[in-house]
Amino acid sequence: MEFRFAIEDDVPEIVRLLADDELGLTRERYESPLPEVYIQAFREIQAQAGNSILLALEDAQIIGCLQLTIIPGLGWQGRKSAQIEGVRIDSRYRSKGYGEAMIQHTAQIARAQGCTVLQLTTVHIRTDAQRFYTRNGFVATHVGMKMEL
Repeated sequence: MEFRFAIEDDVPEIVRLLADDELGLTRERYESPLPEVYIQAFREIQAQAGNSILLALEDAQIIGCLQLTIIPGLGWQGRKSAQIEGVRIDSRYRSKGYGEAMIQHTAQIARAQGCTVLQLTTVHIRTDAQRFYTRNGFVATHVGMKMEL
């Protein structure tokens, strides 16, 4: 398994992964041509310091992705945090250790960037995801809240 950061040409495969589950099917538009909003969003991610999409590859094929954002902060004496979102492993590769390897690799990147915490949120109905994150060292320490704008 290899890891690398995404380039613009990878966006269609990333969207394919994001749409590859029951919730993603309802909110993503994996079609050809790919809606321009995805390309624009990727460019905005690339333009923001500390923001990137990490890819997991097996035999040169993209099988996983996540968005990693390094967040400098004043609290906790200037602690840096790493936020991960959009974690996906191709459904054909789930439950084979690829997700765990991707999370471990992400934690290494975050440590190298000076982060002292790796955090995420997951939708409350994703019980399998919650078990996965718990097995991989995450602890439910906060209540997540969102406001749709």
